[in-house]
Amino acid sequence: MASSLLAGLRVVSTALNLPGPAACSRLRDLGATVTKIEPPTGDPMAEYCPAWYARLHDNVSVHCLDLKDSGDRAKLDRLLLEADLFVTAQRPSALARLGLGAQVLAERFPRLCHVAITGHGPPDLDLAGHDLTYLASAGALVPPALPATLYADMAGAERAVTTALALVIARDRGRPAKAAHAPLAEAAEWLALPLAYGMTAPGSQLGGAHPGYNIYATKRGWIAVAALEPRFAKKLATELGLAEFTIDRLAERFATEDAEHWEAWARPRDLPIAVLRTPSPPES
Repeated sequence: MASSLLAGLRVVSTALNLPGPAACSRLRDLGATVTKIEPPTGDPMAEYCPAWYARLHDNVSVHCLDLKDSGDRAKLDRLLLEADLFVTAQRPSALARLGLGAQVLAERFPRLCHVAITGHGPPDLDLAGHDLTYLASAGALVPPALPATLYADMAGAERAVTTALALVIARDRGRPAKAAHAPLAEAAEWLALPLAYGMTAPGSQLGGAHPGYNIYATKRGWIAVAALEPRFAKKLATELGLAEFTIDRLAERFATEDAEHWEAWARPRDLPIAVLRTPSPPES
């Protein structure tokens, strides 16, 4: 939802593909002015997912510049002189070759905060990777299935937003503007912490052992049931008239009606039950 909380904040981004544009779209939705720099070949996401590319770049000013060209590079420098925040997603070595290394930026643009979205943190800043490898390294993949969405990229985008706001707040409180990394691999590790600490391990209360915290097949469709706390579990058993609160008894009962029925049944009873739906793009 659009707001004006960040009105006046000027953001320049050279980040392509998903994490950078997703982070900038969040800043834009909060009121920031975002200028995106793309190479003459464009952003690959515009080809492999044009609808989402369009959504992420709505109300974003997009300029095609060849940063190896001195004239185009001068245009970027003029934008950075007026900017509060610079978002990048190139490897640090690539930025250095373009004359956009951290030290150069700090010297030339002392008010500029720089969020560098990288695959990994130090010392592996230049190590290649993508969402799938970050999740694998974090222990968040269960073979052979691919993840349902791009968890590391999307969590990494939110991490970049948090980092950006922290940098700007620190600068506005009188501290020198600085650069900070927002590694996607660390975002994946953060997502995997509940599993690492055993909270969602198979056989745990959140890993399928609790009858009230599970997924059930219905007469048509599936539902998620999250009656985890004792008061919810007791209420669910009472409302269903179950003497035995087990996975088998719940499965039998939920199979008697459609998924939509159970969701509608649960709402006035203040029970957390939801239909498993297919995601669709939000309305503009």
